[in-house]
Parts: sequence; C-alpha cells; structure tokens
Amino acid sequence: MVAHVNTVAFHGVEARPVEVEVQMAGGLPAFTIVGLPDKAVAESRERVRAALTAIGLALPPKRITVNLSPADMPKEGSHYDLPVALGLLVAMDVLPEEDLAGQIVLGELGLDGRIRAVPGVLLAALRASADGKGLICPEESGPEAAWAGNIPVLAPGHILALINHFKGTQVMSPPKPGAVVDDVVVADLRDIKGQETAKRALEVAAAGGHNLLMIGPPGAGKSMLASRLPGILPPLSPEEALEVSMITSIAGEMDAGVIRRSRPFRNPHHSASMPALVGGGSRARPGEISLAHLGVLFLDELPEFSRAAIEALRQPLESGKAVVARAAAHVTYPARVQLVAAMNPCRCGYLDDPAQACSRAPRCAADYQGKISGPLFDRIDLHVDVPAVSAADLSLPPPAEGSAEIAARVAKARDIQMQRYRGEGVDAPIRTNSEADGKLLERVAAPDDDGRALLGQAVDKMRLTARGYHRVLRVARTLADLAGSEGVFRPHIAEALSYRRLSPQMR
Repeated sequence: MVAHVNTVAFHGVEARPVEVEVQMAGGLPAFTIVGLPDKAVAESRERVRAALTAIGLALPPKRITVNLSPADMPKEGSHYDLPVALGLLVAMDVLPEEDLAGQIVLGELGLDGRIRAVPGVLLAALRASADGKGLICPEESGPEAAWAGNIPVLAPGHILALINHFKGTQVMSPPKPGAVVDDVVVADLRDIKGQETAKRALEVAAAGGHNLLMIGPPGAGKSMLASRLPGILPPLSPEEALEVSMITSIAGEMDAGVIRRSRPFRNPHHSASMPALVGGGSRARPGEISLAHLGVLFLDELPEFSRAAIEALRQPLESGKAVVARAAAHVTYPARVQLVAAMNPCRCGYLDDPAQACSRAPRCAADYQGKISGPLFDRIDLHVDVPAVSAADLSLPPPAEGSAEIAARVAKARDIQMQRYRGEGVDAPIRTNSEADGKLLERVAAPDDDGRALLGQAVDKMRLTARGYHRVLRVARTLADLAGSEGVFRPHIAEALSYRRLSPQMR
C-alpha cells in the first residue's frame, strides 16, 4: 500500500504542490526519505519516529520509503515533518486516506508530538484556496492561515489532537485571522529644527516613492530625518498588505498572524553581506530589499557597506525584483522599495566645515564618495545636502508643520497617482511616479516649452544620462502633484534638477 499526503515546497513567494508518498514493504527494517531532501528534511525521520513513540505508536519493522514528488525539485525546511507523519499513520491504518485527500499539510514536529510553527503558512493557505483544498497547519500558525479566505483550516497543537479530531473524539474550532495593525509609532518631524531643504526632499520622496540620498557631516540629523519617513507615508492598501505579508510569512517573521498596514522600514547595519541585502544563502531566502517591499530600505553610512553588497542593489532598484540565482535554484522575490541612504561627505565628515577643515580635501571626498559607483548614484532621484545645524537653529521654536500636515499632502499626491495609473502596468500595477517609464512617463510628465528648454540645457551642462533624464521627469511630475498642477512646468523641472547629484569638485 502507498499512502498519499499533499504538502508544498516554497519557491520564492510561490507554494508549489508536493505529494508525499509513503510505502511500507517487506525486507530489512529501514526508514528512507528520497526526492532531493535537504538536511532538515532528512532529519525528520528521527523527529517523526520520536513523536509517534510519544503517543504510543511504534513504527513496524518494515522497509519504509518516503518519496517527495516531484523528485527533481529540491525540498527544504522542517515543514515536511507533519505530512510524513500523517502518511505513516495512513500506511499503518491509523487514519483513513480519504480524510487527508483534500488537505494540504505542513508543520514541524517536536519529540513529544507537539506541532511547531513553520514559515510560509500564508503562502500554503493561498495555494490551498486556489486548489480548492483545506489546510492543516500548526496551532501557532492558524491565525496566519485564516487570512487566506473561506477555506477549512485545522490548526492542532499536538499530533494526538489531530488524530482524535479525525476519529471524532475531539472537535477543533477553526482559527480566527490575526489582528490588523495599522498604527506606527514614529517620532514627529516637528522635532527637527532647521533642515528645511532636507524636509522638503523627504516630502517629495514620500509623495512619489523616489530614492533619496542625504549627504552631510556627523550629527546633522540625517538618521533622524530618515527615521521619521514612515510617519509621512500612507498605509498599505489591503492588496499591498497581502503582498508584504507573503514575504514576511516566507521569512518566518509573521508573528501570531498579524498583518501590518504600516509600510516596512528596514535598517540593516553596514556590515550586512550581499545575501543579507539582496537575498540568497544556501536556501535562497529573501534579503532586506525584499523584506522592505513597498516600503523603505534605509542604508546609513552608505560607503561603509561592502562594494559588492551595494552594487548588487542596482538591478533590483531598477526592475523591482531581486533574482537569486543558484545552481539548484533560480528564485525571484519582489523588491519594489524606496531606497533612502545617508553618508558623510568624506571620511572625516567635515569637508565643508572651515573650523574643522579636511586636510586632504578635495581628494578625501572624491575617494570616499568614489566607493559608490556612478550607476548607483544615477538610480537615486534626490540628492540633498544636509548641513550642520547651527546654535541659532536649535534655539528656534518648533516648526509649525509636523508629520501629520506633511502626511496629508503626501496622501493627496499618492491618490492622484493611483487614479492616474489605474489600469497601467503589465506585469505589476503602477502605483507611484517612480515606477512610470517609457512612453507612459513621456505622456504624463511632458513639460511645457519653457520646461523642456531648461531640461535640454541641463542634459548638456550636467551631462545627464537617459536614466537621469527620466528620473528628473518623474520627480518633476511628483512636484506638480504636490502642487495640485495637472501639467509639468518650468519651476517643477528647475526644482527637480536641483536634486541631481554634483561631483565633489562641482560642490
């Protein structure tokens, strides 16, 4: 007899169907798992054996073969424990196979029979919903699975409770979806005195989803400004929250099934490796740029990151996807992020300070900023200088405008963009001006004659690339949206050009 149990294998943010086949045959006692299992899957033999022993069941002295089909697809993770255990119970005539025929099963087993939480339950639940099946998952993951919609979900905390449920001696209630958290506690922009130019750039970046680079001496407030960006960003829509939660689920960071409507804000340390930033490792996991999908990736002290790590961001920033290529896997994660970076103008940080003049200027600045390649700089829409704050600025009263007032303007500009781009986009919907490109950008951001003339002069004098040209148009379109203007005019082009980067020699 061969028992069959359905489960899934995760490939990026996709749950692919896997069939667990269990056969018990005569011969020398053995327990073998085949079908390209990794170490965690191969070790499930001992966890399953111990869990069944804990509930008073012993494996028969037979040759047990477990096949994970399709056999040519790598299987990773501990979530195969529960489907293997249930397949054995079916093969031992403890459970009828028809009870499991319409279920997708996943969960890790403890040695005492407890069923522990595993990553990716939301993806498995969505797959079960698409296939018209039910889901069996750990009790801790039940609130996460319940978000998939109207599908039957069983979330036992112990394998014995699941057996009793199928035998009719115990009834498990369906889990309820986790909470929706839409509040984010962020410090107010009103706390920052001075830096009006940087605040304006932050508002423009938030309104259009633009990448932003702040350059200034230590203590000027670059990190403070970046940390307040989530407070002026609009919350995620329900569809966006589901997209973000799918990545959070596969990364194992979706606690208690909570869905957050605040946009992700990831702030990795500058010692982060390339796989940590863009994804990878032996199991091709999502990196920080994917965990920040539809949110903000903040890189403080940008030149201190390894060159390979930050240069690996170039392709995801352009395409909105992080492609992790390995010999055994080729995985794509969504990575539509807003990059916000901060850096000092030179290694000592005091390039423009006459009181603490850099002895190696301007070579120090050229060498330090030279750690960041021109193509990466070209992908950043807004470059703003953040000068040191003077004592006079610190003695001023708090600004009249805070995060709430700026957030209202940002939300209004984003609504304009959502209406403008509704129905646009082939692979993915276009949500902000930063995602518009090609003919669409030329149509929605075409400047007037004066603006076009100014832009043409800037292309020659500032030596803008084609990418830089289009990024100026995107920023100008956002400035027009903030001003409530249907057209893009010369003042919008002029302000957008003021945010383009100048080399240290031109500063």
